[in-house]
Amino acid sequence: MSVYLYKACKRSSGFFLCIPILCAVMSKVLTSSSSNNLPYNYVPTKGVCAMFIALFSLSSTIRFRVWWLFPTAVLCGLLEVIGWSGRLWSSKNPFLYEPFIMQISTTIVAPTPLVAANFIILGRITRRLGPQFCRLSPRWYTILFLSSDIVALVVQSIGGGIASGTQLVLGGHIALGGIALQLVVLILYSALAAEFLVRFALDRPVRHIRDSEGGITDNPRCGTVNTSTKRMLFGMSVMTVLLLTRSIYRTIELSGGWDGKVISTQWLFNVFDGAMVVLAMFTLNVFHPGVLLCGLDDEFGVDIHEQKSQDSHTE
Repeated sequence: MSVYLYKACKRSSGFFLCIPILCAVMSKVLTSSSSNNLPYNYVPTKGVCAMFIALFSLSSTIRFRVWWLFPTAVLCGLLEVIGWSGRLWSSKNPFLYEPFIMQISTTIVAPTPLVAANFIILGRITRRLGPQFCRLSPRWYTILFLSSDIVALVVQSIGGGIASGTQLVLGGHIALGGIALQLVVLILYSALAAEFLVRFALDRPVRHIRDSEGGITDNPRCGTVNTSTKRMLFGMSVMTVLLLTRSIYRTIELSGGWDGKVISTQWLFNVFDGAMVVLAMFTLNVFHPGVLLCGLDDEFGVDIHEQKSQDSHTE
């Protein structure tokens, strides 16, 4: 199904690229005047909220072929649907506090599981192309970044939970710490991923792999980059840029406080939060690891047991 989705989205790529512009225009035209008595300092636009609910629902219900996308990408989509449902509720009852807390608690943490999917994808690609080109081993890649992502998720969840009570300011500061941690992890992840790709392209490993007799192999590469892998790397890169943009925005937004100019401007949230995450979701749908990474070992001529043996002999 992902193959058909890829072809359909390729033909309609202009629509997806227009999502941020559409959100900004609709927000500008339809948003009511700002008021300090409103939780958002504006009234969420009903049409924008409904559109994001539909898009996140569509992306999340597309059939996935790998189990680890359910606690990552699908969970992200579910949380986003809940968050944008809260904003839709607010568009009808703008003075209610409950839907505001509902959306702020879920939209803050929602992209964190999606970030974890990127970490898993990179770990699998590095394992197959050659762990010797990585600064860290593929196993430690996954352990380190997933652990950091979980910590960021917990901190953001605690902040959202406190904000849902009576201590909105304290909760916002804690959530800001979680988002800032996620931003740092994303930057470190991007730097290490870029180094891996450059080293692989130049055939300059960080370490060498020893063969079964203890000698260093002449050709340290474990495989070549075929078309599927190139597409997966491109999709992973696009997702990283989108999620990094979103993290930068949310860091700036929360650092300005609940009455700041950024958090009080609806089109900024729609474009740099909602649109960035939904585009990242659809990017994963189009460049689906269940399709592009399926059977990768056979195509590279590398047996998975042989690969594990190579990992254990890297120095």
